[in-house]
Amino acid sequence: MARTAHFALHRCALDLSSSAAPLFASDDVWLGAMVPKRWARRAVTRNAIKRQIYTVSAAPGAGLPRAAHVVRLRAGFDRKEFVSASSDKLKGAVRAELQQLLARAARSPVPPATLSAPSSSSS
Repeated sequence: MARTAHFALHRCALDLSSSAAPLFASDDVWLGAMVPKRWARRAVTRNAIKRQIYTVSAAPGAGLPRAAHVVRLRAGFDRKEFVSASSDKLKGAVRAELQQLLARAARSPVPPATLSAPSSSSS
């Protein structure tokens, strides 16, 4: 859906007409965060980034449509610039970039539902 230098946002529309409709009956926005060890080696950094993802996306102006979303860290932050694993400088940079990511995603149209009913075929 949207990308920044360090993050990517993936979206999957929820299909209420499928047989799985009772599972998706909620009007909520579903959000997951994926912060791989490859890009954030220290657990304290991964947890700080995940907290920022959930905090920024829960803000009133996030503007995410009703769908399932995953925010993925796709590149590491420079350890020379952000020496501390959980500094205010790193949290500020992550927050600013996530706000930019969500603003880009809000401008993108919601794709049609990708879930479909299973086809039955006899052998």
